[in-house]
Amino acid sequence: MNEIEFNETRPAQVDELPPELPVLPLKDAVVFPDSMTPLAIGQERSIRLVDDVVGGERVLALVTVRDAEVEAPGWDDLYGIGTAAVVHKMIRVPDGTLRILVQGLRRIRLEEPVTDEPYLVARFSPVPDEEEESREIEALLRNAQALFGRIIGLAPYLPEELQIASANVDDASGLCNLVASTLRLKTEEKQLILELADTEERLREVSKILNRELEVFELGTKIQSQVQSELEKGQREFFLRQQLKAIQEELGEGDPEQADANELREQLDALELPEEAQKAADRELARLERLPAAAAEYGVIRTYLDWLATLPWGVTTPDDLDLDRARQILDEDHYDLDKVKERIVEHLAVSKLKQDPAGQILCFVGPPGVGKTSLGQSIARTLGRKFARLSVGGVRDEAEIRGHRRTYIGAMPGSIIRAIRDAESMNPVLLIDEIEKMGADVRGDPASAMLEVLDPAQNCNFRDHYLDLPFDLSKTLFICTANTVDTIPPALVDRMDVIQLSGYTEEEKLGIAQRYLVPRQITEHGLRRGQITIGERVLRLLAREYTREAGVRGLERRIGDLCRKAAVQVARGSEKRIRVTERLAREWLGPRRFSAETRRRTADPGVATGLAYTPVGGDVLYIEAQAYPGRGKLTVTGQLGEVMQESAQAALSWVRSHTEELELEERWFSRHDVHLHVPAGAVPKDGPSAGIAMATAIASLVREAPVADDVAMTGEITLTGQVLPIGGVRDKVLAAQRAGLGRVILPRENEHDLDELPPETREALGFVLVDSIGEVFDAAFGSNGARANGRVRATTAKG
Repeated sequence: MNEIEFNETRPAQVDELPPELPVLPLKDAVVFPDSMTPLAIGQERSIRLVDDVVGGERVLALVTVRDAEVEAPGWDDLYGIGTAAVVHKMIRVPDGTLRILVQGLRRIRLEEPVTDEPYLVARFSPVPDEEEESREIEALLRNAQALFGRIIGLAPYLPEELQIASANVDDASGLCNLVASTLRLKTEEKQLILELADTEERLREVSKILNRELEVFELGTKIQSQVQSELEKGQREFFLRQQLKAIQEELGEGDPEQADANELREQLDALELPEEAQKAADRELARLERLPAAAAEYGVIRTYLDWLATLPWGVTTPDDLDLDRARQILDEDHYDLDKVKERIVEHLAVSKLKQDPAGQILCFVGPPGVGKTSLGQSIARTLGRKFARLSVGGVRDEAEIRGHRRTYIGAMPGSIIRAIRDAESMNPVLLIDEIEKMGADVRGDPASAMLEVLDPAQNCNFRDHYLDLPFDLSKTLFICTANTVDTIPPALVDRMDVIQLSGYTEEEKLGIAQRYLVPRQITEHGLRRGQITIGERVLRLLAREYTREAGVRGLERRIGDLCRKAAVQVARGSEKRIRVTERLAREWLGPRRFSAETRRRTADPGVATGLAYTPVGGDVLYIEAQAYPGRGKLTVTGQLGEVMQESAQAALSWVRSHTEELELEERWFSRHDVHLHVPAGAVPKDGPSAGIAMATAIASLVREAPVADDVAMTGEITLTGQVLPIGGVRDKVLAAQRAGLGRVILPRENEHDLDELPPETREALGFVLVDSIGEVFDAAFGSNGARANGRVRATTAKG
């Protein structure tokens, strides 16, 4: 390695620069006046340039390249402002490259290129500082010195001697050069400072950069301090734990972490874990023993092992499949529901022969308050199994069923595994309530996750995301409840045995109230059987005038209202037996809440009484028709669905096409528009079963003849006047009975559904079975429509 150091017989400052200077392009570097800068020279033409410069005046022009990626920079690649510098030292490296130390002299501007070969040579002119002495420049200078001093104390790459050097600089331009040449700034920022001739402008730019750099250094120091503090805290805890461990060993107490792991191992060894679960437990226990208690993973693994240890692996309860006892328990817990009870006993009989009560999934579907949940509890009591209830109404996250993966903070198993844990048995009766109310959003579809849970062919290897182990659900007896199957995915319905539970009749409600509701409410309100009497007539009053529902929850609340009123008198010291009469019940409960409004609402022409099926039981619909001047246009309101709107159009079309047979004015529809409304307007409605009621309302409007006030009807109408069968007959008929109606018009093809009705309902109501709309009009209008409707039937038969 050859080193050449030039003596200082020549001055470092050159008063007059040569008119032409060789140009050394710099990449990612800017040299400032009065600064000493080392440079590495590698390109062949640059080496030749340095050799020629060193052999002459040692002065050259240092100009920065705009794009450092350019291999051989030309004139267009150079900035216009550079620095004239003198070479103080040159070292020739064995690989052929050079190392030189240069000192900046003054700023220069490139005026005119001279030659490109063998290296760049150009004419330059000096760029003097534009400086005016002022208090503002003095203030900017002192501020820059203070900021630079603070940065020197924070930046590890800046020597402390720079503070003395910067404090002794009284020249604004010299301070800017010192700051820009020592700080690690971007090349563009350095070039900007070099190019600014106005001293005040340069100071402002340097102050802005110093403020930014100071903020970055202070933030870095703060972060470093926090990290150091955390490291010191961790080291301190480690040393303290080591000391605690040594003290416990001296006292013979042992390591608490090891004792914790040993306790978990004993709990897991006592369980009958499957092979895969055993491997996972051993693996996680080994990891737990290697980790310190302060480690973040320690709590995650500890919680996971706790879940494995608390699950009832291999724990089952023996089944009691005595069919007579099962029927006895069902009769004790539930009034009537004979067909449902028979279906449950049949299911248990099959289970007894198979020696496996699991298999088909039962799904009880019916209105609220008819005993779906309590039936599940009775089945668990019959089998002698543990009972667990899981409500999935409103669940929209698949992780609620399958659990969260352990990578998430606060992860835990899904509701299925949690229910099994709470039941403390592998073969409980698990009731999944409100299954039709599960939703779906961006977090997944929980109903799809239920497909594996409720599939007997798959749930023997159910894998929860948290456990990540196969878990056997095949021994669990799943029972689902729903108000309707319409919103349950078909694939899920296909996996279940659906058992329909309809609403109760008044007689059934009376029996339930006397046997279950009244005794329970008396006990819950702190009364004794001898202190209050609620008779049959009062219970009928409550069912007719204060409730109108398919189930008995509202009835039980009204009985509770009476018991609270009685409890007030008993609490005040009354010792008389309280006998609740109809008069006293009305006084305590206030005015009746429901009344028979059919006669009032059907008194005018254009109103017909229809029947509907809803998820909460059957209901009565009033179809209202009104006419006004127009050209036969039909308007339907009341939040009607597409199917119901089409039924309305079909009804209108049939009536318009049979004006002559109905003895209507021939041009009536060409002069009137018809508005069909189905209250209540805030409740969505759909389905074809209101077709005959709509046709009857329109015919009543046109003929100006009211419909009989004791009749309700349900059935789908076709354009040829045929009446097609519908569903939900039992619930619709019970709704008609609750509304105080006397006759129900049904499609003839629904005759077999009458066998499902209670005997008291068949006796209380009259049923008119019809095949055509003409027969509907015979029953709805009585003698007023008999003669005309006979011709209608004849016409329909021909059609």
